[in-house]
Amino acid sequence: MDQLIVLLPLLGAIIAGFFGRMIGDKLSMLVTCGLLVISAVLSGFVFFDVGIQGNARTTELFTWIDSGSFEVSWALRVDTLTAVMLVVVTWVSSMVHIYSVGYMSHDKAKPRFFAYLSLFTFFMLMLVTADNFVQMFFGWEGVGLASYLLIGFWYERSSACAAAIKAFLVNRVGDVGFALGICGAFVLFGAAGFDEVFNAVPGMADAEFVAFGIEGHALTIICILLFIGAMGKSAQLGLHTWLPDAMEGPTPVSALIHAATMVTAGVFMVARLSPMFEYAPTALELVTYVGALTAFFAASVGLTQNDIKRVIAYSTCSQLGYMFFAIGVSAYSAAIYHLMTHAFFKALLFLGAGSVIHAMSDEQDMRKMGGTYKLIPMTYILMWIGTLALLGIGIPGTYVGFAGFFSKDIVIEAAFADHSTHGTFAFVVGVTAAAMTAFYSCRLMFMTFHGTPRASKEVMSHVHESPPVMLLPLVFLAIGAVFAGGAMYYFFVGSGMESFWGESLKVLPENNTVEAAHHVPFWVKASPLVAGLLGIGLAWLMYIASPDLPGKLAGALRPLYLFSFNKWYFDELYDRVFVRPARLLGFGLWKGGDGAVIDGLGPDGIAATTRDLSRRASLLQSGYVYHYAFAMLIGVVFLVTWYILSQLG
Repeated sequence: MDQLIVLLPLLGAIIAGFFGRMIGDKLSMLVTCGLLVISAVLSGFVFFDVGIQGNARTTELFTWIDSGSFEVSWALRVDTLTAVMLVVVTWVSSMVHIYSVGYMSHDKAKPRFFAYLSLFTFFMLMLVTADNFVQMFFGWEGVGLASYLLIGFWYERSSACAAAIKAFLVNRVGDVGFALGICGAFVLFGAAGFDEVFNAVPGMADAEFVAFGIEGHALTIICILLFIGAMGKSAQLGLHTWLPDAMEGPTPVSALIHAATMVTAGVFMVARLSPMFEYAPTALELVTYVGALTAFFAASVGLTQNDIKRVIAYSTCSQLGYMFFAIGVSAYSAAIYHLMTHAFFKALLFLGAGSVIHAMSDEQDMRKMGGTYKLIPMTYILMWIGTLALLGIGIPGTYVGFAGFFSKDIVIEAAFADHSTHGTFAFVVGVTAAAMTAFYSCRLMFMTFHGTPRASKEVMSHVHESPPVMLLPLVFLAIGAVFAGGAMYYFFVGSGMESFWGESLKVLPENNTVEAAHHVPFWVKASPLVAGLLGIGLAWLMYIASPDLPGKLAGALRPLYLFSFNKWYFDELYDRVFVRPARLLGFGLWKGGDGAVIDGLGPDGIAATTRDLSRRASLLQSGYVYHYAFAMLIGVVFLVTWYILSQLG
């Protein structure tokens, strides 16, 4: 069963990719969607068997690498952490596949698109079932490849090609850190298998080695390098710039990247390596600060963006920050809990945005929307469900609330319960980001659906609800956005979490912040809700009660507005520091190195001279006998002259 879950998406990708033209668009879509649904159903059985009944297992398929003492097997590690990810990846991916049948109905390359989608899912499944670092790296690089193919799917657009290249390059920066971390782990432990490494960690807790000329705590260095890889994949501050530009791909791609596959890979990887990170407290502090700053940064940028997909993209970036600062305070189960609930409501929001774009004749600018809630009521209701789940609306101290209420609140409470400087920082930033999240999310809803229509009459006359094939996946995701949090609370972060997670997550007794989070003061529990309500109220005031207020405020606070609107000028900074010098260096090497030296001495130099002399010499070959006789006579004269001169000397 485990093998089928992983291989069915690959089979779908092969059939659609290689035989799509032969079998046609409809059959390609039917095969890929059908196989993904089967994989999703099987993952549900695996989740019950492994997560609920505790039958964790590792299935070795074959020996992959056998070189001297280094041996790596291709194996499927299915414990509770993997089972959770299997459900998240396959369920959300299957909904995205079905939704894409309607969304991509007018595209000319449907088999290629569905092949890429299924390939993306396969690589993510390989990543989460990996039993060793090398196999994980295979899946890690595979999702990077698939994201490149999907972001640049509409390769006729220069912006899509640029976004795909940007995503690929930024992730390569993080992947260098990940690869170095893997090498460091192998040097320290002499193994690449997770079990061998995890078992040896306590004995190496105080080990030191030299890296990059610096002697330091071995596990700290290794974990920081591994986290750099996670920063790239999960778009943390500094390596986040690719994520908003990834919106150039079709909307279903955005939903898959942001909800179930690529960006969740970094969170999963650090959680999988919790037995290592628990013995590297300095690395965990770094994770906390980076995650908290990312949550704040992305939320502040989301306040002023006008592209509906970009607003949701920055929301993803912010929520990933929550997950990482939860990991930083050792609340791994809370981070995965939020990852799971986030997958449902974020996929719902992205696909809902796709439904809006579909209805508005491919318009994505919220300034050109408005007044549509009566025209697309189903999409409107479903997007409100996703928004309320994102905001974490619920009643503190009870089991009444949307999915995000349970998962985001336990993350914030765990940060407070850590009672450390970095934990307190994360708590304050998390509450602040919650207020900003509420503001920009409701701003999106009000600008998109309420007020006076700002689109042309022609566009408004064509606004229509999406077909059932697009709405049904939204309904399924909405069910998860409402009930997934409360239904899984007991197992993920409640009293049943110890038996549920088993050995899949490692938390030292003194670091059990999830347990401590249940005993924080009531004001801590109420803080995210109060912050969210303030954000909602401010958004209502500015975009419903006084629509002219945002313009006045942007004018009065223009420097701050531009700072947020231009995304803290990260792209401009990187352009000056990295892009322009690289372009200048490349141009110099092209003109000065390749052109002047290589071409100058090669094709345009010695080679050209030789060719020219050969051409001139060939002119002497006229074919006339008297020409050759005259040449021989000249030769004889030269020889006689040389002989006489040599005798006289």
